[in-house]
Amino acid sequence: MKIVVCIKQVPDTKGGVKFKPDGTLDRAAMLTIMNPDDKAGLEAALRLKDSMGAEVTVITMGLPKADAVLREAFAMGADKGILVTDRVLGGADTWATSSTLAAAIKNLDYDLIITGRQAIDGDTAQVGPQISEHLDIPVISYAADIKIEGDYVIVKRQYDDRYHTLKVKMPCLLTALQELNEPRYMTPGGIFDAFDKEVTVWGRADLKELADENMGLAGSPTQIAKASDKVRKGAGEKVTPDSPQEAVQYIFGKLDEKHIV
Repeated sequence: MKIVVCIKQVPDTKGGVKFKPDGTLDRAAMLTIMNPDDKAGLEAALRLKDSMGAEVTVITMGLPKADAVLREAFAMGADKGILVTDRVLGGADTWATSSTLAAAIKNLDYDLIITGRQAIDGDTAQVGPQISEHLDIPVISYAADIKIEGDYVIVKRQYDDRYHTLKVKMPCLLTALQELNEPRYMTPGGIFDAFDKEVTVWGRADLKELADENMGLAGSPTQIAKASDKVRKGAGEKVTPDSPQEAVQYIFGKLDEKHIV
């Protein structure tokens, strides 16, 4: 069984977010981590490897420094790593990103593709399903549990306040929730071995199925009009009522003032 896991190196928002003058993220200037949903997807693939002997290939699109997130995946137990990087791919929105990743995946043999539900730097939840459309394979999103039964994948899919149980024949694509599992830690031996492994690097010339009009900033239908760090809230209004009754009257007065009650 061959599993491809799409992972993304995203800004560590605890360290602050930086932007370029054109409004896009200045990824080179920020501390980075593996996207949490993607990490859960990787852990799911590694558990299938442990139980079934699957081969796990991780793939990421990004700057050359995204090599680090592939090394982390190696240290966790991934077998192969592919970095898709090229200046002409920069500034891609979800459409251009999914088109690029799908073109890269077409170079691989796979039974199952796992992506995270969404990335914390965009929160669109679009790239995984779009990859499945480009590859013309079924997709099950919001996976909260994954089981393999012969040529089929059985997925417990989160849906509002309940779950769906769906069965789909491979090849297919799943998008994983962060709550799917608790990802394993890197082992000391795994960290040493990770830097002995070779990362395959692909550029524009290796993506035969990628049309020029579908890549990079120029091939992105959506453009960022304005971007900013999260807005910090002020301290708000503080009051010290003399009694519980006065506190209740104050709260209801404010609710009435704002036409909430």
